[in-house]
Amino acid sequence: MTTRTCDILIVGAGPAGLYGAYYAGFRGFDTVVLDTLPEAGGQITAMYPEKDIFDVGGFPVIKGRDLVHQLLEQAKAGDPEYLLDEQAVGLETSEEGPAVVTTATGRRIEAKAVILTGGIGSFRPRPIPVGEEWIGRGAAYFVPRLADYEGRDVVIVGGGDSAFDWAWSLHPLARSVAIVHRREEFRAHSGMVEKVRALGVRFVTSSELAAVHGTATIDAVDVRHKVTGEVTTLPCDAIVAALGFIANIGPMADWGLELSKRRVVVDASMHSSLPRVLAAGDLATYPGKVPLISVGFGEVATAVNNAAPLVDSHLGVFPGHSSGESGE
Repeated sequence: MTTRTCDILIVGAGPAGLYGAYYAGFRGFDTVVLDTLPEAGGQITAMYPEKDIFDVGGFPVIKGRDLVHQLLEQAKAGDPEYLLDEQAVGLETSEEGPAVVTTATGRRIEAKAVILTGGIGSFRPRPIPVGEEWIGRGAAYFVPRLADYEGRDVVIVGGGDSAFDWAWSLHPLARSVAIVHRREEFRAHSGMVEKVRALGVRFVTSSELAAVHGTATIDAVDVRHKVTGEVTTLPCDAIVAALGFIANIGPMADWGLELSKRRVVVDASMHSSLPRVLAAGDLATYPGKVPLISVGFGEVATAVNNAAPLVDSHLGVFPGHSSGESGE
């Protein structure tokens, strides 16, 4: 069994984990970042690298892939080690330390503190109710390349943030964009709903996908109104099924952590119920939690600083200001 010792192990290489790698390097800690995916970036890299992100401080808008690139560049100064395509399967902790994480490949990582930033864990998309046989042949759950939809008639199924983000991003390229949702109300942020509405995107509400037509390619879709039963045929040669996903935190569920709805319960210092284990980002929960990327950045900085006394008992939580000297 290969053993790696470090100051801080970050489990999860999404935005919060990458910012945590930067901040741990800023504090001078030897840092390892572990993730089950083969590339850094978490959900952003896996599902929506082309999506516009609007809630990162200092960037009015930034593509997902560009945000990941910038975070990796920011973390470089601390020279973290990335162990990708490797799943954490076991955890042993004690007050005396270190915490020990074992992986599916038999690797053993001994860390003075572990910070869990695994987002929602492993995930799979909720299946499209009609037309799943077209997935990969004109229908998709994610949009890795916006350019593939240029000049196409796109029907987006769903009413959440992802559905409206895709509509916003695809509208300038596609010939037409329509959103089909089974309710009148949308789960997406109201501001984005109004921005997409202003583009002239067609909304078909209280309706569900009833049939997909085509031979070698998709030609059209039928949409049925849930109340009247009326069927409307929409021009379509591409379907984006933005119906959300089913999450699973995997082996983490058996580590003895206090959990609430598949999230790790933390206190104000981001400590979990286990010694030497902290959590931040979408995986962490507490009263009043707001699951935003920008919030995750603050949480993981809090976690790293509160882990500092675990790394070295002489260190304080407050790191000093990164922008230069300051007075009292």
